[in-house]
Amino acid sequence: MSWKQTKDAPFFVGYLNAVPKQLVTFLLVFSVCFAGGLGIAALALSSTQNDPGDGGFQWGNRFENIGIMELRPYPVLRVAADADNPARTYMLSGQGKRGVFKQAEQHHDNAVLLRGIPVKRGDLTMIQVNVRRIEAAEGEGADFTPSEPVQLGRWKLTGEICDGKCYAGAMRPGQGLAHKACADLCLTGGIPPVFVSSGPVENRNFFLMADKDGNLLGDEIKPLLALFVELEGDVERLDDLMVFKVDLAKARILR
Repeated sequence: MSWKQTKDAPFFVGYLNAVPKQLVTFLLVFSVCFAGGLGIAALALSSTQNDPGDGGFQWGNRFENIGIMELRPYPVLRVAADADNPARTYMLSGQGKRGVFKQAEQHHDNAVLLRGIPVKRGDLTMIQVNVRRIEAAEGEGADFTPSEPVQLGRWKLTGEICDGKCYAGAMRPGQGLAHKACADLCLTGGIPPVFVSSGPVENRNFFLMADKDGNLLGDEIKPLLALFVELEGDVERLDDLMVFKVDLAKARILR
């Protein structure tokens, strides 16, 4: 028994002939559908991601101010009020995943001229300090006495423990193991930890963290990083900066 082709089949051989019309139509339809499908898939995936917000480095707004360097318990710069602005307290970090404890201890409770780049998200601001350009200061802005903390009582808050630099905008907020590992590295390097609360205290959702006695937090904080947790402790206000003194013995992981 033999088989005989009764008509020309649209079979393409590149070195013999042109692409048959039927295959051209098929390829055009397939290409359009494939490209459209990729676009729809990309749109669908992107719509499930959290909005990273407007946090980031403010490269066009370089920071240069005279203030009092303090450890509360992490390095902060207390800046006096002027005619246009109230007194401010700025959290400080170094380059990359490093803190500025060495420099803060050298200038503790003294006036300094500090230069750096603000990293800002909403009312959370951290200054990435140029550690080679911290100088002892004199004159206007150097002779004021910072105000004492204002006690705001005991609070139970839910939210997430983050490193203050990445969350402020050095990186986009994330989730999962990579997000947790990044926070671990930053806090180990001396970046101040920040509690991002799901509910405000005096219209503030960002808190510099300390232990219940106002000291540095240790390794006991690591299992709680980048998780939705419930914390209890005392809240105090340093100028415009909230400080949350947490009792980690009462911490609960919610999810």
